[in-house]
Amino acid sequence: MSELKEYKCPCCGGAIEFDTESQNMKCPYCDTEFEPETLKSYDDDLKSEGGEELNWETEPGSEWREGEAEGMRVYICNSCGGEIIGDETLAATKCPFCDNAVVMKGQLSGALKPDYVIPFKLDKNAAKEGYFKHISGKRLLPKVFKDKNHIDEIKGIYVPFWLFNADANADARYRATKVRSWSDSDYIYTETSYYSATRRGDIGFDRIPVDGSDKMADDLMESIEPYDFSEAVDFQTAYLAGYFADKYDVDAEQSVARANDRVRKTTEQTFAATVQGYSSVTPESVNVRLSNGSSSYALYPVWLLNTTYEGEKYVFAMNGQTGKFVGNLPLDKKAYKRWLFGLTAAIGAVGFALSYLFWLF
Repeated sequence: MSELKEYKCPCCGGAIEFDTESQNMKCPYCDTEFEPETLKSYDDDLKSEGGEELNWETEPGSEWREGEAEGMRVYICNSCGGEIIGDETLAATKCPFCDNAVVMKGQLSGALKPDYVIPFKLDKNAAKEGYFKHISGKRLLPKVFKDKNHIDEIKGIYVPFWLFNADANADARYRATKVRSWSDSDYIYTETSYYSATRRGDIGFDRIPVDGSDKMADDLMESIEPYDFSEAVDFQTAYLAGYFADKYDVDAEQSVARANDRVRKTTEQTFAATVQGYSSVTPESVNVRLSNGSSSYALYPVWLLNTTYEGEKYVFAMNGQTGKFVGNLPLDKKAYKRWLFGLTAAIGAVGFALSYLFWLF
């Protein structure tokens, strides 16, 4: 079995968790609070320990099919003795029997130990409020979804992120035009002037986030950005107590391509934004060269919400630090058709009125 870590209150022996409101560890039984820094000694062994390798044993009569047990981990709760089963990336969770917060110690030791963590600032109630605010005022949302909808699951999870630093040196060339029109009593004149615009420069990038979890959709994680890294702290397992957490299953080397893509796109957009005062701008060539690349490993707070409608699951995400909320919603097709018909009719009426006025004058 793999080793678990639990934080116990020295006053009453209850399991303590990280509290978003006080930003301290708090015992839910006697309300005693502790600063996370006071529990730092719990993490000292993470600097030298390596992850444990699980050796599976089966009772007579229970046989695992080939590949069935791959990636599974079994833990024993220190408080009640119940078994906790998770996959190979699970780093923090709650015991399903006694609800105590636990941290999978071996998942965060040695080379796997994160450098930083941004603690949760918003709790589960804030995630619920974010969800109901997200669905309010949506005229094309099915009424049944709004009236009878229930949230299947709300889960606070620390998502692993690789943070990349890099310097970009770039040069770009654009084809631009300026269009001028005038008229006299006989003709309408149009003059188009053509220009070649060039840009060269350097841009520095700090802590570009790329999520290191294969379970998380990249577009969903990017949609809840940005995070305020000034509130990041050196990693301590105490911050994970009471939440779920994953260790990365996409390593830094595998994430480099996505980081490079984000750097290049941002560089291209930044350079293009400086080409102003023209009627049109078309990029002809953009060359971006990267240097001084480095990376670090951090855990960022995310609230995940799931709900089901007509057999389809909808996933929403909220930034656990800033409250930014994103997620797709179902469409009321009948309401959409009525809206589209009304819009078409309105455009037709305006067009008819303009043509009638033109005929009069």
